[in-house]
Amino acid sequence: MQTVSFESEKSIQTVLPFLKWAGGKRWLANKHEALLNIEFNRYIEPFLGGGAVFFKLSPSKAILADTNTQLIETYQAIRDDWKKVQHLLRKHHRNHSKDYYYRIRLQRPTSLIVRAAKFIYLNRTCWNGLYRVNLKGEFNVPIGTKTNVVLDTDDFESISSLLSGTELMNADFESTLSHATRGDFVFVDPPYTVKHNTNGFIKYNESLFTWDDQVRLKYAVQSAVGRGAKVIVTNANHECLRDLYEGVGEQIILDRASVIAGSSDKRGRFEEMVIKCL
Repeated sequence: MQTVSFESEKSIQTVLPFLKWAGGKRWLANKHEALLNIEFNRYIEPFLGGGAVFFKLSPSKAILADTNTQLIETYQAIRDDWKKVQHLLRKHHRNHSKDYYYRIRLQRPTSLIVRAAKFIYLNRTCWNGLYRVNLKGEFNVPIGTKTNVVLDTDDFESISSLLSGTELMNADFESTLSHATRGDFVFVDPPYTVKHNTNGFIKYNESLFTWDDQVRLKYAVQSAVGRGAKVIVTNANHECLRDLYEGVGEQIILDRASVIAGSSDKRGRFEEMVIKCL
């Protein structure tokens, strides 16, 4: 059974996430390590996004899933042929400009490797690393201020090696959670939707993660816990969600900073809820 301990963390070379992701959990992975000090055989994450917790724990076996097809394809491409992805990123880096950005944004590559490099390129040069598509499924985020496509922190070889022990799934969370059983640790970080949809979070994707999805997720989490899995859920600290998860696990309130906002006056400190079912 894998035991995650951070006592000797400084002596270990951590594999860093390669994507910036709205609602990402780097702050949790870096500032609340004790929450993740868990023994498990296999790691499962049904809302992968940037994978901050996955990279922090660096498990030897994992199931990683998301409904974002392009995101999962990008992880697959790095796992299976990181050198070609890196080569194309260097090309994007050399050619980056405003005109080039919008030209690449319009392209519809047929090659998995080319699509993955495009995905990373747009993530690193668009506004705030935001992923958003229109009703046609077309990425429509404008260019941002960042110009570096190749980063000093890039280590796609290590990322590929880490991903070699993973099963990547383009799947709904309910399907992913159905795999969870005794010996598994599941980290669940859904979009933060509340019952009356007045929490002010941006609707980043084509289909809104609805309140019905929140309820469906709660029951899927309960089922996984009932099969013996250890589960941590993050969500908005809102009364309706506290009530929804009442009796499911221990509720912990954490403070975080928000940086995804159009103006500085809308950025600040926010509270999030963590539900521990260990």
